[in-house]
Amino acid sequence: MNQASLQQLIESALQEDIGEGDHSTFACISATARGKAVLKIKEAGIIAGIEVAKKIFQFKDPAVTFTAQLQDGDQMVAGEIAFEVESYVPTILQCERLVLNCMQRMSGIATLTHTYVQKLKGYSTKILDTRKTTPNFRLLEKEAVRIGGGINHRFGLYDMIMLKDNHIDFCGGIEKAIEKTWQYVQRVKPELKIEVEARSLEDVKKIISVGRGKVFRILLDNFTPQALAQAVSMLKMEGGFETEASGGINLENIESYAQSGVDYVSVGALIHQARSVDLSLKAVNF
Repeated sequence: MNQASLQQLIESALQEDIGEGDHSTFACISATARGKAVLKIKEAGIIAGIEVAKKIFQFKDPAVTFTAQLQDGDQMVAGEIAFEVESYVPTILQCERLVLNCMQRMSGIATLTHTYVQKLKGYSTKILDTRKTTPNFRLLEKEAVRIGGGINHRFGLYDMIMLKDNHIDFCGGIEKAIEKTWQYVQRVKPELKIEVEARSLEDVKKIISVGRGKVFRILLDNFTPQALAQAVSMLKMEGGFETEASGGINLENIESYAQSGVDYVSVGALIHQARSVDLSLKAVNF
């Protein structure tokens, strides 16, 4: 996880929440009062965001004492304590909501990702996330996917090329899109990888014909499990292409897609359908 980006996220989020000042705390708590709090787990799942929580508290108090009982990726059960934090009381109170918002969301994503990963046990297929993320929160959502056992796809538009349906249609077809993109990559940034979306077996044939040595992965979008098996078989015979399936894949049908031997499945639901896990930060020794 990019630490500079994390620091920027923390600073922006605390500014959004604290604004001109934490009047609730200023009104009744001394600025020098010290205290301790623990993060209580209220339901089972995969814990995520422990290291993020530590960074949040350290942002406000570099000398904070942070003691973790669990690590990111651990199984958690209701009643456990995830960590203990000791600092100035205003620091604990001002960081509380950001810590909970991050950890509840991240733990929900990690838990759902873990459920998908368990479904793929015994298959060679790996699970990818997508760019279907919350604006300005992608850093932590993708980190949660990784913690849950998934693999991060490209982080944004800048670190990989993916020619999807609209790119292809606006450009005038698969062949033209691939050729123009290859020329662009050679001229601008040769290390950029190119992935191309196929919507049919005919598209797959076109990509094979034009994209050999240029395209590293073919995205098989909205294929039925049967059509996917055909496409994967065709591409394995040809060689030289990674395969990815997407569109309509969920917990109920993911195994039928994995049976095709496809290298990856990408599932936006890992993030946009994850339910936050119930956690709470409670004062102790007050």
